[in-house]
Amino acid sequence: MKPSIVLCELLKPEALKQYVGMMDMMASKHIDMYWTSSSNKEVKVYPLSKKHAFALSCRLFLNIEDPECVAKISDGFDRIMAGFFSLPIDVPGTKFNHAIKARINLHKEIGEIIRKRKKELKEKRDSKLVHDILSQMILMSDKNSKVMSEVEIITHINGILLGSHETVSTAITFVLEYLAEFPDVYDGVFKEQMEIKKSKGSEEFLNWNDIQKMKYSWNVVKESMRLSPPSHGSFRETIAVSLMPGLQFRRGESIHWSVYSTHKNPKYFQDPEKFDPSRFEGKGPPPYTFVPFGGGPHMCLGKEYARLEILAFIYNVVTRFKLETVNPNEKIKYDPSPTPENGLPIRLLPHQM
Repeated sequence: MKPSIVLCELLKPEALKQYVGMMDMMASKHIDMYWTSSSNKEVKVYPLSKKHAFALSCRLFLNIEDPECVAKISDGFDRIMAGFFSLPIDVPGTKFNHAIKARINLHKEIGEIIRKRKKELKEKRDSKLVHDILSQMILMSDKNSKVMSEVEIITHINGILLGSHETVSTAITFVLEYLAEFPDVYDGVFKEQMEIKKSKGSEEFLNWNDIQKMKYSWNVVKESMRLSPPSHGSFRETIAVSLMPGLQFRRGESIHWSVYSTHKNPKYFQDPEKFDPSRFEGKGPPPYTFVPFGGGPHMCLGKEYARLEILAFIYNVVTRFKLETVNPNEKIKYDPSPTPENGLPIRLLPHQM
């Protein structure tokens, strides 16, 4: 069964609607635990958003909530990511060697979870299990009634766990940075989010319709991803002779397309260094000029998942705090996603309501 077919089914908007309330609930618990309780009213956004994003992925994809298990899997992914762009030297002590070992251990860990879940599903211990994506993968079959092998499931799960937390946490980090930097933009997001909050009961979580009302907030997120895209780009292979002004590519050549240069092309984005969410009003930019999720048949399958998670998190932060930048000149490093050198410290000013 092709990965694209499986993930398209599991990550399409219709399938994700059921998870909006869970995303809101987990964001709320995370804020209560790590933000509201902060004694000095300052938090480092990047490590906390990454912690939340991975915990949410484990809950929705694997139905795992145990903090120790989540931390163990997260550590494995951190080691793998550290070896992504390291020299491919498989010698003990190198990042590449650590990444290979982490991958082997992670496959064993996920394999054990799969075998345990298969047993639980067979014994029908918990009807709620079928709602998580791992259980759906185990039960899913093709037109010939063939189910996925354990190796196939591990590959799919590793892929979506990797893609669902690294880039999303980066996107959340930079959105909050821009909200702290531009009070007028923050005010627009705050107004929109408070209107939604006031329409709900005190114990009522967000739903799909609430997310659809967050139009200005999503424009702010898109402008944040335009200026600070979570991914730097990717490689593509030409399938035919390709001609560009002054360039010719033979069939089979690898080409790197850059998100940064695409997003800051003055031909499509007037005053490209300016933070301006209004660029995305109406029809927005022309096709293939705004590509944080890629484009065409290779567009990221997790685009809608990312939108829901980011907006649910913003809702929980903005309706509780005003934000102030602590270090406006903090350096950004790329390893491989853009990351604030000091984790983006932000000062929290609780609303008086």
